[in-house]
Amino acid sequence: MKRRSILALALAVLCVFALFCGCSGGGGKSGYKIDKNKDKIVFGGARSQSGVYAFFDQAAFGPIYRMWAEEVNADGGIYVKEYGKKLPVELKVYDDTSDLATMTRLYEKLILEDKVDFLLAPVSTAFLYAVAPIANKNGYILMGAEGGSTTLKESIAQYPYFFSTLNFSDTQVPALVDILTANKVKSAYIVFIEDLHGTEYSGAAVPAFAKAGIDVKGVKSVPADIQDMTAIINDAQASGAQAFLVFAYPDQGFLAIGQAMAMNYNPDVFLIGPGGSFDSIKAVFGEDAIEGLMSWGAWNGKSSEAAKDFLERFQARYADDPNVCVDWWGHLPYYAGLQIMQQAIEACGTLDQSVLRDYIATNKFNTVLGETYFENNLLAADCYLGNVGQWQKGQFEVIDIGEKNTAPAIVPKPEWPKS
Repeated sequence: MKRRSILALALAVLCVFALFCGCSGGGGKSGYKIDKNKDKIVFGGARSQSGVYAFFDQAAFGPIYRMWAEEVNADGGIYVKEYGKKLPVELKVYDDTSDLATMTRLYEKLILEDKVDFLLAPVSTAFLYAVAPIANKNGYILMGAEGGSTTLKESIAQYPYFFSTLNFSDTQVPALVDILTANKVKSAYIVFIEDLHGTEYSGAAVPAFAKAGIDVKGVKSVPADIQDMTAIINDAQASGAQAFLVFAYPDQGFLAIGQAMAMNYNPDVFLIGPGGSFDSIKAVFGEDAIEGLMSWGAWNGKSSEAAKDFLERFQARYADDPNVCVDWWGHLPYYAGLQIMQQAIEACGTLDQSVLRDYIATNKFNTVLGETYFENNLLAADCYLGNVGQWQKGQFEVIDIGEKNTAPAIVPKPEWPKS
């Protein structure tokens, strides 16, 4: 009897220990084994380094994971307790050529043949949606970068290994509605790209605008390879809409700006995104031309000391690379996602994905965003430093209504500069 009591007490102590410890090494995914000869941690991904999405690996998440790996290795690597040492990070990245089928095949190769330790996210919402079940099936954490949608949000319960870091229509469309309402904008014209991103944003904006009393004068879809928006801009101008909103990628957004300038179409509000938050837009059109242009985001060096420090490090790292610029939307969340991975590994002392997944899902982290945590595998809305930004005197300002605002919105936007 006494022996049974002792055993019961021991089991109780073990249960309490398990409850109160954030994580434990080596006890997660079935089949996880420690490789005594391991000398590095391999992060692998299939990224669009050519094709229509190449811009994102060049300027969005690409510069971030490369900079992060360099900084980690400069510090000797990531300390993993079960190995008793720091392990350097190695990046193994394939070019998916902006093709979805190629991308999924390459992730299967990374997981099944290369047996990488961790995955880097692919480019775009649609690609994330396609690879999430592959990662989840194989017990790999997928820390999202470029991309996010309510479709992924609805599916995330099926994919507990997928974490979304980028803010999307869930928070950005309501923030835009608040800005438009506060500035007495009563009508809008929407252009969206024919993919998951465009459908997502237009689908969220139309009912939100109607509820807020903003009259939607037109909704037009465009293909990714569109070369001429003249007819659409003419229609938008004729509609008298105060806001012209382009829910599309840089190729389509930049085309819209260039043709609007040529046609002297200058609505009170002009928003493009993604793409409008990239610093390179100043080099394309000139600082004066983009004055008052809005895009999704947002953060800047005034948002916090951590943001300022990150900005200085990023600009120093890429000072001599003309192909890399600051993304005032995604760069902080992308970097934060990698910091979370590193902090989880160091806290849990293991590379066991199931252990790390549970720890990431239930703990808070100190990142470039400040206190950072997930709610149902989505980065909590309070963690973002802004949702909508506007170019003002060469600076991408956070124009959200509320305490995170770094400058009031300029509405109506200034006239295009005279040629």
